[in-house]
Amino acid sequence: MKYIRQIYNIMLRELSILRLNHIYRFCMVLFPIFVIFFFTSLMDKGVPTQLPVGVVDLDNTTTTRALSRRLDGFQMSKVVARYPSLTEARRAIQRNEIYGFLYIPKGTSEKLIAGRQPKISYYYTYTSIAAGSMVMKEMKTISTLGSAAFGQATMRAKGATDRQIQAMLQPIRVDLHQIANPWTNYNVYLSTMIVPGVIMLFILLISTYSLGTELKFATSKKWLEMADNNIMVAMIGKFLPQTVIWLAIVYGYEWYVFCHLGFPHLGSPWILVLLGLMQVLASQGFGIFAFGLMPSLRMSMSISSLWAVLSISMAGSAFPVMGMDGALQSLSWLFPLRHYWMMYQTCVFNGFSLVESWFHFSALAAFMLLPWLVIKKIKNAMLTYVYIP
Repeated sequence: MKYIRQIYNIMLRELSILRLNHIYRFCMVLFPIFVIFFFTSLMDKGVPTQLPVGVVDLDNTTTTRALSRRLDGFQMSKVVARYPSLTEARRAIQRNEIYGFLYIPKGTSEKLIAGRQPKISYYYTYTSIAAGSMVMKEMKTISTLGSAAFGQATMRAKGATDRQIQAMLQPIRVDLHQIANPWTNYNVYLSTMIVPGVIMLFILLISTYSLGTELKFATSKKWLEMADNNIMVAMIGKFLPQTVIWLAIVYGYEWYVFCHLGFPHLGSPWILVLLGLMQVLASQGFGIFAFGLMPSLRMSMSISSLWAVLSISMAGSAFPVMGMDGALQSLSWLFPLRHYWMMYQTCVFNGFSLVESWFHFSALAAFMLLPWLVIKKIKNAMLTYVYIP
């Protein structure tokens, strides 16, 4: 009963600090909510569309003009200009006016009729990998469809049936199935990694900041006195209000993307609840551990911010971890976001059992227990350290 009363009094003290300090209001509520709406609305269409491309048509025949119209009719590309030469089209790419262009040399239709295999070239920029790959895919498709359409007309004129024509033009039919994200929706697989990563960044920073300010404002001894110098009681009372607020933010985010926006989730709703809880507790555990390693407001916040920013690259969403160097693959296990992402894509995105990601579950649990390694050092810092700006 004594410990519960002490925890309650420290919680009231912490709520007063949260209410009076504007940093907590912005970093725990306003900024996370802004991040949630910013990233999910930034990619609300799912896939980029109407990417500007150009055409260099030196042949200018009915056949080549039909190719240009077909390219313009695709969803992801839009023909915004036709250029008289390769030089003009190249300069347009360099000026970032277009992402690529289709080059049709003079005599293309004549060579098609004569069966001499004319060459159609397409150029695209990889300055933006996503836009460049999408434009490349559509220009490659249009060049293939163009030759197929001419071959179809030629074989039909020779008396071939539609089945014979199809067997000649496409001997092997590809039956494509995209698992879990059949729409290739960028919002589904990018926002579900970036937004939790940024929220974890805020959790790490606030955890170290709340401990560091106890030293900065010389309130650490009074804080421990309220718990009779019991550091565990003091830590529980201090971080419990923050945990509740962070859980409200995380569960609000999950409701927004999975219920309101309709992101696919094959796992049980209880998996989402468990994943959100472990996300918050593991981030707080790592933040407390960072402060315990270096009981300095400036140094601990620097470690937390650096680790959180690196974790977005090391999570394996944008670039697979298996494609990294061996040292980086080993280093990736030290980032909480990596284990969160693996649990998410295994249990939520693909609907597998929690047993399938037991290692990542154990890793997040280990991050939650990290403060035990430095709890005595934190107590010593609160009692004896003098704040140095």
